[in-house]
Amino acid sequence: MRAIRRFTVRTVLPAPLEPLGELAMNLRWSWHAETRALFESIDPDTWAAVGRDPVRLLGTVPNDKLGALADDRRFLARLRVAAEDLHEYLTGPRWYQTLSGTGASLAAPPAAIAYFSPEYGITAALPQYSGGLGILAGDHLKSASDLGVPIVGVGLLYRHGYFRQSLSRDGWQQERYPLLDPNELPLTLLRGADGAPARVVIGLPTGELHARIWKAQVGRVPLLLLDSDIEENEPAEREVTDRLYGGTSEHRLHQEMLLGIGGVRALRAFCEITGHPAPEVFHTNEGHAGFLGIERIREFTGTDGLDFDAALEAARAGTVFTTHTPVPAGIDRFGRDQIQRHFGGDLACPGVPVDRVLALGAETYPDGDPGVFNMAVMGLRLAQRANGVSKLHGRVSRGMFDGLWPGFDTTEVPITSITNGVHAPTWVDGDVTDLIAREAGVELAEDPAAWAAIDRLSAGSLWELRRALRAKLVAEARLRLRESWRQRGAGEAELGWIEGVLDPDVLTIGFARRVPSYKRLTLMLRDQDRLRSMLLHPERPVQIVIAGKAHPADEGGKRLIQDLVRFADGEDVRHRIVFLPDYDIAMAQHLYPGCDVWLNNPLRPLEACGTSGMKAALNGCLNLSILDGWWDEWYDGSNGWAIPTADGITDVDRRDDLEAAALYDLIENSVAARFYDRGPEGLPTRWLEMVRHTLATLGPKVPADRMVKDYVDVLYAPAALSGRAITGSAARELAEWKAHVRRSWPGVRVDHVESGGIGDAPEVGNTLNLRVFVSLGELAPADVEVQVVHGRVDDGDRIVDGTIAPLKAGRRDEHGRWFYEGSLALDRTGPFGYTVRVMPTHPLLAGPAELGLIAIPPESEGFAEGIALR
Repeated sequence: MRAIRRFTVRTVLPAPLEPLGELAMNLRWSWHAETRALFESIDPDTWAAVGRDPVRLLGTVPNDKLGALADDRRFLARLRVAAEDLHEYLTGPRWYQTLSGTGASLAAPPAAIAYFSPEYGITAALPQYSGGLGILAGDHLKSASDLGVPIVGVGLLYRHGYFRQSLSRDGWQQERYPLLDPNELPLTLLRGADGAPARVVIGLPTGELHARIWKAQVGRVPLLLLDSDIEENEPAEREVTDRLYGGTSEHRLHQEMLLGIGGVRALRAFCEITGHPAPEVFHTNEGHAGFLGIERIREFTGTDGLDFDAALEAARAGTVFTTHTPVPAGIDRFGRDQIQRHFGGDLACPGVPVDRVLALGAETYPDGDPGVFNMAVMGLRLAQRANGVSKLHGRVSRGMFDGLWPGFDTTEVPITSITNGVHAPTWVDGDVTDLIAREAGVELAEDPAAWAAIDRLSAGSLWELRRALRAKLVAEARLRLRESWRQRGAGEAELGWIEGVLDPDVLTIGFARRVPSYKRLTLMLRDQDRLRSMLLHPERPVQIVIAGKAHPADEGGKRLIQDLVRFADGEDVRHRIVFLPDYDIAMAQHLYPGCDVWLNNPLRPLEACGTSGMKAALNGCLNLSILDGWWDEWYDGSNGWAIPTADGITDVDRRDDLEAAALYDLIENSVAARFYDRGPEGLPTRWLEMVRHTLATLGPKVPADRMVKDYVDVLYAPAALSGRAITGSAARELAEWKAHVRRSWPGVRVDHVESGGIGDAPEVGNTLNLRVFVSLGELAPADVEVQVVHGRVDDGDRIVDGTIAPLKAGRRDEHGRWFYEGSLALDRTGPFGYTVRVMPTHPLLAGPAELGLIAIPPESEGFAEGIALR
């Protein structure tokens, strides 16, 4: 008989145990081993049964057990130490609190930073993530907490989260969406002074969308999650936050409006209720949250009385936009008619003209679609600073969006890069940190530089650690495989073979990630006979552990999974290759440490970063990867292997065949050969040298602490300075100046360039003198900078690795032209070229390309005047 109503009754802890409640509700426990050990000691069996979730644990342990703990002096002493440690962590100064006065941009770092993301992967106990974007966001918050960076996270609370994955008997992915009760999660409802739940409201064409605000505490960082499943809403509006990345285009639009517009309103409510400092910087993590900029424009036009253009400048100044996709197909687009309907009149953002909103998302570049509204384009236009998530991805992004800055070389498109990182305390297995602490005498959590101490570990200890981690993965894989086969309909009598699946002494390769086609889950299946021979090799066998989810609407991705599962089901190989369904954080924390090699074989350059390999590396796992994302940046020849790519081959099947063959060759002749090459003591000496090198060199680079510090230094602190400078009258002045420059730019041109001083045969050591005549129309010399760009030229006379130098303004001639002059020292031999250009300049611009305006000599369009130096 079904219940007509369901609700959760929360545990009331005895007074001596009340600190347990605070420990459980602060998600620091998810990366703090001592706190987890304390909860496990309450009841180890129940702890395992509830998925190592402290909130569920406290709701499951019987009252008599809690009463006994309240009288247990040893337990209370441990509890007191844990509570005091958390209090010190939350209140004591950390890295960020030492910054003031350490540099020009850091003299007064931002008082608060708002971080918007559609998903957050913090712990399996709060399933609000689907893949890499969410895990990155969770790691960003955790590291910000560890460093004391005053971030406030903003997202949505999905009542069904992302789907749980299982397999049918024939290997087809099946999805289910368990209902999540917020009262069973580590969340508290944000309430006003009167005790009533705080609300945000957004106008929609069909009525009003209401949402309440839940708060998760991620160490020092509050995370606000908006929930539309409340009685004030009609059924359609209640379902806006039903599940992650589901529904129609209209449904996604409503989610992104709630995230961006509702998120800013939730922030304001949170700051008003709690007294938290108002954010000075707004970080848009991918285009899903881009509407936050529209809401901020509404705020500036309302409370500050600015017009749209001035409000746009004020909003842009403090906004950072991070793009995560290297392919246009990965960007959210909506119909212009949808945006017109939702932002017209006084609906979503009253007072903001809908035609100006439409212009922000317009694809005004060659091959752009005039009928769509592009969320990434809007994100770039609403942010004064933008970045990709690896150096290669930064280059790809500059090429993908260079149409927004016509006339500029791709290298000058104002999108920088900050390479992603991973939160080491979350992803480094406790056995790794324990061994380093025991034998090297250093704590990784306290000193990231301690990775260098890996050299103090004996080869025997390091090899035994790797075997122990592999054995833990084997045990976990067998448990999960057994459960998967039960779900597929197998009886217990059929599953005896699972006890022989995988071997703690066999080279183990891991592959786990989302399953879009470009990640090529089944590249390893291109030659199944060759793969089979590697798995079953009599002296150098290989075993492979695989996991990953396809989007519920991606039939092609589901077919890839089915193809892989059907191969892995083969009786001859099923002990050497396994697919584990329902890839999540809990599984990942066994996979990364337990594998010897982490495989990544995307189509280059379609992997923006790919942080799973970073997590594996921090556990002594070697990477075997296409040179894409972060691996393109930090592969050094000794920390793993680079899979050769067949760049330039347009035949997809031919490219896959070539790259699969290269993968097989590497595994057989390099990877397996080195793993099984044992010295006199039975140790793979050369393999362990690579493990040491990986830990010592990547250990300091890949942690998210490094990433967050980069964000603070490169983006957050400069954005805060701009945000403080571009307010009120300064925002009006900047907007008026930009409008004047745009109107006047057609009158700006380079009329004539004169050079001299080098004769007919220039030599190294000569000085090239330049005089440039420029017409500025209605502009003044203070409005522009005239530059010379010079350097080596290629066979097409394109300047390569150019150097930029400003020219000095002189007088105005009788024709009304301004002349600029300067000189270049010729300090290198070979083909040399130069050109000149004019660009707007203003002290409040983040960079010279901000307006996308440039004037160059007609002959410079594809040509730089060249000279050969002897």
